[in-house]
Amino acid sequence: MNGLMQLGGDIGFWGTLLIGAVAGWIAEKMTGSRMGLILNIITGIVGAYIGFFLANAAGLQLTEFFHGWFWGNVLVSAVGAIILLSALRLLRGGRG
Repeated sequence: MNGLMQLGGDIGFWGTLLIGAVAGWIAEKMTGSRMGLILNIITGIVGAYIGFFLANAAGLQLTEFFHGWFWGNVLVSAVGAIILLSALRLLRGGRG
């Protein structure tokens, strides 16, 4: 599996941070979590790996669709981040 920086068409360090921040913010709003910028970035980046892993496991070749497409990468990252936050909430017994 390729790393996040390769999936976004060589988006680089700053692009990875930006995608992580936007995806983490979307996940935060969708799950009702309350996090700051740093946790949003971390959640979004981890969510990207989760989203792309799940898509690859399902046989979807997202690099063909989203190569170099910022919003496509944000979408997949946000879905992965929502899954991550939801799983963490379940593990903590539903507490915010």
